Amino acid sequence: MFSQNSELILIIDDTPANLDVISDTLNDAGFEIAIATSGERAFKQLQLQLPDLILLDVMMPIMDGFEVCQQLKANPITQDIPVIFMTALSDTESKTKGFELGAVDYITKPFQEAEVLARVKTHLQLRRLTKNLEQQVAQRTSELNQALQDLKSSQLQLVQSEKMSALGNLVAGIAHEINNPLGCVHGNLNHIAEYTQDLLGTIELYQQHYPQPADDIQAQAQAIDLDYLQEDLPKLIHSTQEGIKRIANISNSLRTFSRADSDRPIPFNLHDGIDSTLLILKHRLKANATRPEIEVITNYGQIPLLECFAGQLNQVFMNILANAIDAIDEFILKEKAHEKKKKGEICIGTELLNRAVVIRIKDNAMGMSAEVKAKIFDHLFTTKGVGKGTGLGLAIARQIVTEKHNGSIEVNSTLGQGSEFIITLPINSQVAS
Repeated sequence: MFSQNSELILIIDDTPANLDVISDTLNDAGFEIAIATSGERAFKQLQLQLPDLILLDVMMPIMDGFEVCQQLKANPITQDIPVIFMTALSDTESKTKGFELGAVDYITKPFQEAEVLARVKTHLQLRRLTKNLEQQVAQRTSELNQALQDLKSSQLQLVQSEKMSALGNLVAGIAHEINNPLGCVHGNLNHIAEYTQDLLGTIELYQQHYPQPADDIQAQAQAIDLDYLQEDLPKLIHSTQEGIKRIANISNSLRTFSRADSDRPIPFNLHDGIDSTLLILKHRLKANATRPEIEVITNYGQIPLLECFAGQLNQVFMNILANAIDAIDEFILKEKAHEKKKKGEICIGTELLNRAVVIRIKDNAMGMSAEVKAKIFDHLFTTKGVGKGTGLGLAIARQIVTEKHNGSIEVNSTLGQGSEFIITLPINSQVAS
């Protein structure tokens, strides 16, 4: 066993005389020494203990120093160990090759004791400084990451605890603020479309009656590419109108999602609530760098309007669907690491069963173990990493379904086969105020 209090130097040389000289010099200086007489024996020695520095002879049989150095630098375990070549060769080509392979220095034979010690001590000191710096950076990075995670966790805890009461008002306010300028733009754009058609029609009449306009008019028409403008301007206006329609749909979905809950329940179409939630989550369903687009399959049955707190039920849908997307992302990322291709899928179904509305939301992610399934609705329980989940979403969802709507929520899940959340809401039950 080598001492843990001093630095270890591995000497690789097939010449006993050279080994004796260099080992005596280093031993006298207080260094621990390990010796290998070939590249093969050196790698066996490295399996027992990693040195702090390697002195490597260039000219050796079977496996020369260049090949040994190349293998050392190709191995993540040994690539950072400084290598000093020992050689009688003094040509520039050999030295250049050694430096290209990752060596830090050369010692020329015959050995000069003072030179050997100076070079060894210099590179050991550089290694110590590098290690200390790496440790400090790693420690500081770890501290900063932990502080960031703690901050995110605190923020999420605060946001989650307040959002049930604030989200509806916030989103409704945004939708209202969007609708006001949107209505103005929509109205003006319709007039612009009419005026544009009138102007383009007038230009066509001028072109018919005055096919040879004045030179300055003809030059201006060419400068602005009048033919292209006449063709593209209606398309541009139509595209803008379609964009406004899309914004209006998003605004309406926001208002549907955020139905302000008063002190009493209101009749609500659950399908509208689910669709509005999907629209809000649309950006998360789209394809990204790690997976294709998540497919959403809806199978809506004939269900009546439900007397309920619409905004709160929309929050339930949001929590379950967002968790499904998270689970699919995580599962596909793991599958990708094993070179398996899988497309994410979420199935949503509704039906009227025994005087109750049943909503089923199923994903094809990894699923849950029996232990996780038993705790999934517990307060503050989460399978997500620090800063990614608060453990409040499903606990709040259960409270909304069971306490506010006298319903039930359960999960069917098998590890490797996805998860299915089943929400049952009675249509004749007295909703809690």
